[in-house]
Amino acid sequence: MKVLGIETSCDETAASVVEDGRLLVSNVVASSMALHAKYGGVIPEIAARSHIESIIPVISDALDSAQCSWKDIDAIAVTNGAGLGGSLLVGVLTAATLAIGYDKPLYPINHVIGHVYAGFMTDSNLKDYVMPISLPEFPLLAIIVSGGHSQLAIFYNHLDYSLLGRTRDDAIGEAFDKVAKILGLPYPGGPNIAKLALKGDVKSYRIPEAKLDSLYDFSFSGPKTAVLRLAQSEIGENFNFPSFELSKRLSEAQKANIAASFQYSAIKTIVTKALVAYQHYLPKSVVIAGGVAANQELRRQLLEVIPSSKLIFPDIKLCTDNGAMIATRGFYEIKSNRSPVDPYSIDVFSNLKM
Repeated sequence: MKVLGIETSCDETAASVVEDGRLLVSNVVASSMALHAKYGGVIPEIAARSHIESIIPVISDALDSAQCSWKDIDAIAVTNGAGLGGSLLVGVLTAATLAIGYDKPLYPINHVIGHVYAGFMTDSNLKDYVMPISLPEFPLLAIIVSGGHSQLAIFYNHLDYSLLGRTRDDAIGEAFDKVAKILGLPYPGGPNIAKLALKGDVKSYRIPEAKLDSLYDFSFSGPKTAVLRLAQSEIGENFNFPSFELSKRLSEAQKANIAASFQYSAIKTIVTKALVAYQHYLPKSVVIAGGVAANQELRRQLLEVIPSSKLIFPDIKLCTDNGAMIATRGFYEIKSNRSPVDPYSIDVFSNLKM
């Protein structure tokens, strides 16, 4: 069974063909990140226009790369939430039109759940992809960390899951972006902080972890503010000093040490909560999902506390938004006997929850 997955929730226009929920046949992504970088974040209107320009060529490239015609495609899966409303509309309306025109069943997919299914692909026809050697087993613990989400969930099967915890304010990726601005680093913040952190000492500064009454919830607004106050203090200024002026006064060594200390603390927050969930639920597999799953410090800290045989890391290229994770989730919804939707009535939900 070949499923075409379409993903347009934010600034990547993506389409992929996945066979039997396991074999990655094609994966095409057109990113508009360069257009947003000069603004320091994603501009929704620019993202939507970029999707309109890119989506048909991206889908065509995905089919061509898979050496598929429309008669070879068994179903279409598309992200219908959560995400930017205009971006989601482009993907959903395109998918619905194709489903009608080619008479294909259509499956709406939750973007956050889709990220988990990047860990279910175990083989690829494509070069330079490092895939997990085995399928995740249930029950599985999902650690979902990205620019918009920081969540822990336990999956008992493909359709039965419980959300254990979530961020109460900033997602970890969002916190990385904001700290990057303080340090004068370009967007996106996560990869640039990770790169700078390699030059710093994690023991230089102590960035406190937020203390919550919930076992599994996260908070990153406090640590983010702690970085701001630290940077102001390091240059001898008080809390009135503007954050956008800090990078001009900080030395390169100070920036590297702040980056390393913040990254270590933020990642430790995720790992500490994940370990509590792991010890309580004793899952057979732990899937790390979302853009921050590419972070090497996260992978290092997890490998220190959870057996490597339990951990499933998607290929780095499948951590950020892609159509393959959507196609894979679509396959498992089909195999779980979930009914397709009417393409004439499918809608988008910007704030769709798990």
